[in-house]
Amino acid sequence: MKVLVTGAAGFIGYHVCERLLARGDTVIGVDNLDTSGDVTLKATRLSRLKAAPGFGFHRMDIRDVKACRELFESATPERVVHLAARVGVRSLASEAPDYAETNVTGFLRMLELCRQAKVAHLVFASSSSVYGEGTPLPFSEEATADRPLSLYAATKRADELIAHAYSHQYGLPVSGLRLFTVYGPWGRPDMAPMLFLRAMLEGRPIVLNGEGRMQRDFTYVDDVVEALVRVLDKPPEGTPPYRVLNVGRGAPVSMARFVDLLEEQLKTKAWVELRPGRSGELEVTSADVTALERETGFRPSVPLEEGLAKLVAWYRGSEG
Repeated sequence: MKVLVTGAAGFIGYHVCERLLARGDTVIGVDNLDTSGDVTLKATRLSRLKAAPGFGFHRMDIRDVKACRELFESATPERVVHLAARVGVRSLASEAPDYAETNVTGFLRMLELCRQAKVAHLVFASSSSVYGEGTPLPFSEEATADRPLSLYAATKRADELIAHAYSHQYGLPVSGLRLFTVYGPWGRPDMAPMLFLRAMLEGRPIVLNGEGRMQRDFTYVDDVVEALVRVLDKPPEGTPPYRVLNVGRGAPVSMARFVDLLEEQLKTKAWVELRPGRSGELEVTSADVTALERETGFRPSVPLEEGLAKLVAWYRGSEG
């Protein structure tokens, strides 16, 4: 297939592109390489992708109407994986316009271009954060998800609703994936796995909000990519052709336990600072992946211990 992947230089985008290229797909990568993340890491990911046959890259912003339209007209993608977004649950009020323009307006533009191009399937990244306050555990796609705790979560829930409307009105096949705390090699340096790993190796303190009692459903990146590609290959067939699916391990772990496991892998003791919980963050995330398994025959299975071992091995290899 010919697949357009937005956010191609990002953590998950990079792994998705690698997987699609490895099986022989043609991949059109899009990324604006903004400075909100680790620019050097993005550049390194991108250089590795550019070395692969079948990969073409376009540096552009999904908010650029003209550039997006011209790309769709010239590239004629058959399917689209939309991962470009402004991420993070700890946004500032001053950043609100950028979150809305990128995550909502940018996504709406992607939907419209897919409709015009008659794309066979659009898969986009949503987030476990959409479930918000008071959602029964484990999180089910049938939950209301109408009380987001962060602006980021609100934009992702808005994306889901807009996608449903587009699918209903125009018959566009769309799948949204609610991703649960993805980690692994080439991961985001602002998320706990990489943040804590680096701090521990450098002898710096790590902060555990919620005094270490908060629980996260850590999901290894290879499991996420496997789920995404299986979903991409199987467009929804309902009326409308739309679905949202959880992608998580279904095994939440406390942040205190996470640090214990990282200590075992690094064979070093963490310098921990315990702090109260922060506004915008859920106490627990836990995925019910019944629907994912029913739709694709797959459920994430990499235990946290195994995933952390792979992350540490990659990091040590990349450092020397």
